[in-house]
Amino acid sequence: MSAATRLQIGLTGGIGSGKSTVARMLVACGAHLVDTDAIARALSGPGGAAMPAIAAHFGPQVVAADGALDRELMRQMVFTDPAVKTRLEAILHPLIGHGAGQQAALHPERPVVFDVPLLAESQGLRPWRARVHRVLVVDCRVETQIARVLTRPGWTADAVQRVIAQQASREQRRGVADAVIANEGLDLAQLDAEVRALWALWTGLPGFRPPASPPA
Repeated sequence: MSAATRLQIGLTGGIGSGKSTVARMLVACGAHLVDTDAIARALSGPGGAAMPAIAAHFGPQVVAADGALDRELMRQMVFTDPAVKTRLEAILHPLIGHGAGQQAALHPERPVVFDVPLLAESQGLRPWRARVHRVLVVDCRVETQIARVLTRPGWTADAVQRVIAQQASREQRRGVADAVIANEGLDLAQLDAEVRALWALWTGLPGFRPPASPPA
């Protein structure tokens, strides 16, 4: 299967939606996963390729002692001035897109899933919606998102709500979706069954049907 004909899926969902769990289930189905969050962390980590541009744009104070991005300071800056987020994304997103393409090319024989938390928010000349054949959104109520994230260490309800406010709305994510998994009241077995059913539909198992090319 060539890179031009294999299925390319964009996976997204809000914080606490269960997107990472669905990503693992898709890998178990046979997908090659490209985690754009992990790429972003590497780009802004110690010695990361994005750090010189970030330091030049925002000043040396955003660089931690280990040479990585001071994420807590940057979070505070974003909450204070939303334009900071736009400027940071202008630096990171082209590099993330390039890195995602490189990682996708490592396994051209397998359908690829791009895990993109900000898929619905992506803008520019070629947003993620235009790079993939299908978009899968993992969705749940905001109250469920908050309850799930509060089980993680170090989170407060206020912090979760601020993150949700910075992300696309449920309606915006559903507006770019080819399929939505409503991850509400499902146990892991039920969620896995939903994922496998959609995988079978989209890949045309047992014989894979190459999709149409994504729009230019």
